[in-house]
Amino acid sequence: MAAARTAKEPGAVCADGAAPDEAHQCCPFFQHAVELIGRRWTGAILHMIGDEALRFGEIRGRIPGLSDRLLDARLTELEAEGIIERREENGEARYSITPKGDGLGPVFDAIGEWAQSHADVAPELPGRRRT
Repeated sequence: MAAARTAKEPGAVCADGAAPDEAHQCCPFFQHAVELIGRRWTGAILHMIGDEALRFGEIRGRIPGLSDRLLDARLTELEAEGIIERREENGEARYSITPKGDGLGPVFDAIGEWAQSHADVAPELPGRRRT
């Protein structure tokens, strides 16, 4: 796997084509993206929304242990980043993935494949019981 280049490596370039400044150990665009998708519950939220537009309660119901407050915060962040969009349909808000968010599909597919091949035991998730 290719690692993100640091500012000290020859040829290091940020997403906008500019060289990162010496204060950054890696491209700030890369760091922002990793922090965004790595936030608690973000992956699960995007995975649940997938190809269908879902209401707030539908998303919450599919992710046990996720609080209303945290779901609201994540949806707001993802909407501000252009990853999801909120639309009013029949008087109800529905959330769906944007084309920009759809670009994360291969990223999450790769994470899922890695998790399946490297996880010995699935972790206990809040709100779920092992059967």
